Amino acid sequence: MTRTESFKQQYPQWNDWHWQIAHRIMDADTLAKWLPLSSQEESDINHVLKLFRMAVTPYYLSLINPDDPHDPVRMQCIPSLQETVPCANDLLDPLNEDGDSPVPHIVHRYPDRVLFLVTMECSEYCRHCTRRREVGEEDRAITDEELDVAVGYIRDHEEIRDVLISGGDPLTLSTARLETIIQKLRAVKHVDIIRIGTRVPVVMPMRIDDELLNMLKKYHPIWINTHFNHPNEITEDAERACQAIADAGIPLGNQTVLLKGINDNSETMKELMLKLVHNRVRPYYLYQCDLSRGISRFRTDVETGVKIVHDLQGFISGFAVPKFVIDAPGGGGKVPICYDYVVSHDEHEYVLENYAGKIYRYPEPHRT
Repeated sequence: MTRTESFKQQYPQWNDWHWQIAHRIMDADTLAKWLPLSSQEESDINHVLKLFRMAVTPYYLSLINPDDPHDPVRMQCIPSLQETVPCANDLLDPLNEDGDSPVPHIVHRYPDRVLFLVTMECSEYCRHCTRRREVGEEDRAITDEELDVAVGYIRDHEEIRDVLISGGDPLTLSTARLETIIQKLRAVKHVDIIRIGTRVPVVMPMRIDDELLNMLKKYHPIWINTHFNHPNEITEDAERACQAIADAGIPLGNQTVLLKGINDNSETMKELMLKLVHNRVRPYYLYQCDLSRGISRFRTDVETGVKIVHDLQGFISGFAVPKFVIDAPGGGGKVPICYDYVVSHDEHEYVLENYAGKIYRYPEPHRT
């Protein structure tokens, strides 16, 4: 019996997402009741919590192997003293979201789309969160007045055709509240695509219920992007959640963050991507870790990401290979970082290296 199955038997309300939210583990004393901790570990966690909050659902905590101090789930959700060590490259707002925010809750960086931050609450506060300057500081959602201002901005800018609802995690809101937000966006004629960025299929898959999916189906085209970082996160519960989303006709993509000591090798990444596509989740981005405060321990060198994607290319289906990007510090947007398969070129031909390292030549059209 797995730890998750054991907890399910112990807690009759385990599959109720409201229970999971209400019983998030948010302090060291409570954590010690769920996970064996030394007195030093408790002390370290309490020290980190003076700077950054913790919240972990019982479900996600149950995925940790308590005998492995480097367990990939543990590293993503349990505070580490390393978070308190400053790094010269740390930035409070690494992507300059505040600078690209014309009105509260809206980030307008790209011409035809906006990021719409509807809550600062998550069911689980990732230790590698890029938005930790706001997310987790207080469990606050958008007010009616703020919602009207944000939607008004979208309505006044007809170039906006794509809205990404994010936060925090929008799926921590009630289904009724989320529907209110989506209804207001759907009433804007030039908004075509509505996307939802959420980690609940990973950390609280029981949130994906019939009530939510039946609501979302009324507002197509709806897309969902989620955030699996390691194969251990793809459990039977997570698979059921992803398959239910796909069965509701909602395309599902995944954005993985490259994390040192967690997924920074080709075999782990290959296993993750293959499990995702098996569950009809399309790998979308592989992100280089951002420069947020307290997360430098997760950063790899850029070449690691380039190598991983190169190792995947040709050895798994093309649609299973994510695009490796750096979200440029200062608000430059997502920049693809690619292995260069062009060996050389001139006016006559391109010399190409394929996935296996073999060389091929492609002639340019004759010029007249």
